[in-house]
Amino acid sequence: MYNKLLYSKLCLFLLLVSFYSKADTCLPDVKGLCTPGVTIEEDVTVEKTEEDKGTEIIYTTTTTTTTTTTTVTNEDSGDILDGDNGYVAINKEGDMDYDWSGQGPASIPSGNSCGQLGSDKCAQITGSGNSTSNMGVDGMGTTFVNTIDISDLSIDKGGQVRYSIEVDKQDAQDRIYMHITGTNGGTTVFSGTDILSESGVSSGYQSYNGAFDFSGVLKSLTIEIGGRDINLAIGPLFDDVSVNVFYNVINTIIEQQITSVEEIVYLNIFDPVEIEYATEIIEFNDVVVDDAGDVSFEPIEPQQEEVSYETVEVEIQEIQTDFEVDIPEPETQMAEVEMEIEAELEETIEVASVEETKEEPSEKPVEETKEEVPVESESSPEPVEEKPEEVEEPEEKPAKEPSAKEKAATKIVKDIDDKERYDDTAQTKTLLVMQILGDTKTFFTPTQSFTEVDVGEYLNKTLEDQYGMLFDMAQENTIQEMINGQY
Repeated sequence: MYNKLLYSKLCLFLLLVSFYSKADTCLPDVKGLCTPGVTIEEDVTVEKTEEDKGTEIIYTTTTTTTTTTTTVTNEDSGDILDGDNGYVAINKEGDMDYDWSGQGPASIPSGNSCGQLGSDKCAQITGSGNSTSNMGVDGMGTTFVNTIDISDLSIDKGGQVRYSIEVDKQDAQDRIYMHITGTNGGTTVFSGTDILSESGVSSGYQSYNGAFDFSGVLKSLTIEIGGRDINLAIGPLFDDVSVNVFYNVINTIIEQQITSVEEIVYLNIFDPVEIEYATEIIEFNDVVVDDAGDVSFEPIEPQQEEVSYETVEVEIQEIQTDFEVDIPEPETQMAEVEMEIEAELEETIEVASVEETKEEPSEKPVEETKEEVPVESESSPEPVEEKPEEVEEPEEKPAKEPSAKEKAATKIVKDIDDKERYDDTAQTKTLLVMQILGDTKTFFTPTQSFTEVDVGEYLNKTLEDQYGMLFDMAQENTIQEMINGQY
């Protein structure tokens, strides 16, 4: 096995690609309008590489997340037959103030001649012929034709062409139709014909609406309105023609997020002692990075436990409660428990004061007495063997079971960490435990006072007084009397 130090570095690269498109999510060659909405697709790829540089191995994991967000909308060209929108000239507008030109005879009446279409101008089909129009519609006598360039709309994913027209057919035998052809250059994209009112139908005044779906690219429209005036009386009248192109527009945003994670394994370059030293530095210091990017270490200040007589007393009471509800241990284990508690107290608690009592020896020396051993005679009886007296050994008293309070105190001292046993907090806590066990709370009372003793009378005594007393005694007593007086 080799020593290794793992160092991880996260490198995040964000690549945002955004582009505008008019169709990507509708199905290919979709015909008509797509449903508006937003779709999100996400693709995730993970690539792992390994590079061995001899003294280190670099493991690189690259995760690429590609998120595609597609928004589909339906755009409206507006009325392309309105000259204000810029697609047609004034003579090609849908208000039919002018003849668009086409096949067969036609007229632009006004006033009462326009029937229910209003007093302004309108268009009238007057041809009675029965042929096929240039757009391929049969039963045609007159046509009005209008070709419009819409290439600047950049339609390339299909859509729908919608129209509306006002018609007043006063002769039921006449007929009128609407035809629209869409092209992409010289290619026909769609071609649709709606018979607005067929011959034999008494439609009178009507407003007609219709639509033609298409797919792909659309660059131009050809609008053909035609019909027949069979009885050559008042032919079909029409006015207020409008054509709108609705087309699909798709906005696609692609977000690509690349996350690269490097793991560097260093091989056999760190001494175990150095690693242990670095570990201790990290354990007991905070790493601080300032605004300039400089790194420094600041020592972690240990939180000092607040120790007082009251806090230790509460702690003992809490633990004491646990011991009081414990099941008493068998008598055979009491001695072991007591020895364990005494050993813990001797190891951790320094006794502040010990009161010793000394007793005067009361035993007097026993004088040895010599017993005369009688001389055995031939006729004396054999000595009787005396049995030694049995000495009764004192009964051992059972070990005293420590109180719950003593057990609690022992546990508190025992739980002090070995590394912190000799700091100020631990020693103070130990002394407080001793004081609580000895019920000497007043030892820590700052207001305790001591009685002052007047030593003046002792200081005022002189040696002369002592020697004077001895002198007087010597005058009245002999030396022998003085010696005997001591007894």
